[in-house]
Amino acid sequence: MPEGPSVRVFHSVTSPFVGKVVQRTSGSTKQVCLQQFVSLKLQHSEVHGKNLFLGFTSAGHGLGSDCPKLVRTHGQKIPDPAWRPALGSPSKQQVMEDGRLREEQEEARESCALSLGQGQLTPQHKRLWLRFHFGMFGSVRANEFSRAKRANKKGDWKDPSPRLVLYFPGRQFLVFYNCRICLCNSPPSGHTCDILHPNFNRNLALQALRQAQPVCYTLLNQQLFSGLGNIIKNEVLYLSAIHPMSLGCLLHVEQLQTLLDNVIQFSHEWLDKKVKGKGLKYHIYQREQCPQGHAVERADLGAPRCLQRPTWWCPVCQPAVH
Repeated sequence: MPEGPSVRVFHSVTSPFVGKVVQRTSGSTKQVCLQQFVSLKLQHSEVHGKNLFLGFTSAGHGLGSDCPKLVRTHGQKIPDPAWRPALGSPSKQQVMEDGRLREEQEEARESCALSLGQGQLTPQHKRLWLRFHFGMFGSVRANEFSRAKRANKKGDWKDPSPRLVLYFPGRQFLVFYNCRICLCNSPPSGHTCDILHPNFNRNLALQALRQAQPVCYTLLNQQLFSGLGNIIKNEVLYLSAIHPMSLGCLLHVEQLQTLLDNVIQFSHEWLDKKVKGKGLKYHIYQREQCPQGHAVERADLGAPRCLQRPTWWCPVCQPAVH
């Protein structure tokens, strides 16, 4: 499930293609018109939280009136039927399938809820932006396609279907899998809520955590902690010795400061491991015992009328606060 550190890695994959011109396109997406990107130059690659943004310049060409500017509408059912996990996903990703499907749906709602200026684009715009949200199983590859790791239920070895492929000169290409794609006028201008950005505003984050609601709800609010996902939530709460359902207003400021320290440190350490190709060893996420040998509890927790996220905690190391 791509969280902030993973999307930063995706950004590093796309950045070397900046300055190159798209020669042709392919893919299964119906969310944008692929033909309108042919002969455009990839001018920018930016990341904000769980979203990747690619900016294209027209190089003198109009965007064209025969291509739909934004296929998704607010009334569209999400997630769309074409969005499915890649074949050959590791078997551990099949655990708690129903809960993960609900999380995937929430990721889609979260993505569509962001206010990113997705109005109609006109030929007068000098730059065309694509926003990618990678849901639960999305990925980006450069100059290679993903291959099936095992047979499907029918016994067929079928490779995952790319959502979008951008071909560049020199037989180079970018491949996007299992992601939501939409047009937008520009990326967000500020990064004060992006947990991996130097401009992350700790003071605003601290104020948000001091609300009279469980801290596990606040941490997953992408308007406050952009890029923070369910894995980071579980891990940093354990490292901070805070029960997920503790009301922020009942916690000491020092505890919340420690929680913020762990959010930033854990996220950057995870990013560093990904860059070096190392795996992440969980302390509490999907564990039956905590590092101290205590039995771990699990429950689906979430704000009213919102997704109930699978949550793990140690009742000994993370005592409840009343």
